[in-house]
Amino acid sequence: MVRGPVLLFERSIDREYTLSLWREDLSGLYPGMVRFTLTLCTARETVATFRTNSYEYSPTVPLDAETAARHKAEEWARGLTAHRERFLAAVTRQAPRRPFSATDCVVIQGSPRPDGNCSILAGWAADEVRRMGQTVQVVYPDDMGIHPCIGCYQCYNTGRCTFDDDMAGIIGAVKHASLLVVCSPVYTGTVPGGLKVVLDRFQALHAEKNLFEDVSMPEGVLLAVCGRKGEANFACLTAVVRASMENLGIKYAGEVLVDGVDRVRDIRRVEGLEGRVRGTVRGAFHGVSDRA
Repeated sequence: MVRGPVLLFERSIDREYTLSLWREDLSGLYPGMVRFTLTLCTARETVATFRTNSYEYSPTVPLDAETAARHKAEEWARGLTAHRERFLAAVTRQAPRRPFSATDCVVIQGSPRPDGNCSILAGWAADEVRRMGQTVQVVYPDDMGIHPCIGCYQCYNTGRCTFDDDMAGIIGAVKHASLLVVCSPVYTGTVPGGLKVVLDRFQALHAEKNLFEDVSMPEGVLLAVCGRKGEANFACLTAVVRASMENLGIKYAGEVLVDGVDRVRDIRRVEGLEGRVRGTVRGAFHGVSDRA
């Protein structure tokens, strides 16, 4: 639950502009999170917006969100008075959004090995989607430039990550897809590092979905392989992927877990596995159709 904003102050500048500072309680998303929004408006439009939240400031930083917002208000007031045209040009400049490919299904091939067993799983999934007459794209995080999340929480101010990199394309694609398929091997009991970076960076989508835009989330499917025998080896991996999907409001629509791969080597030798994967993907898409 996000509570409505409370006005802290309002200040008129040259009778044309109004500076307003608002306080919002976001503790429904994170315990104790408070966001401050500074707006510069005319009678006709909002000219500029600045947001900051309490989770941005670590215990060792001698500053807090409200103080930072009030400092920004003073900075804007001085800039507007002293150098109006230059100031307005600076605060109204918009960063361009990266383009992305919109498809019915997004497959994230989370293994750094482009020709391994996860690539086979991804290929089966993508081929089944195409058989159903749907569009699909397979993304390879380890071939992309994606910065790890740094826990700055600035996405809860803007709905966008502070890093402008290839993750923006993945987020855009997932927002417009009906199905998300995650393919992953077990690495030291959990997902590989490259895939974990992607899952962490989905935090910006969580912020956008909850605070800025009513985003319709896709269904979610997990396809995973493990070298050792026993489904217990998937415990951490499935928990991480399911937690990420749950955080985004993605319905977990099925999974196929393939253990003992070290002995088999090539999962194409596992009897009936291709049919299980295709059936899981097909069933998830039918679930989307039934819901629609």
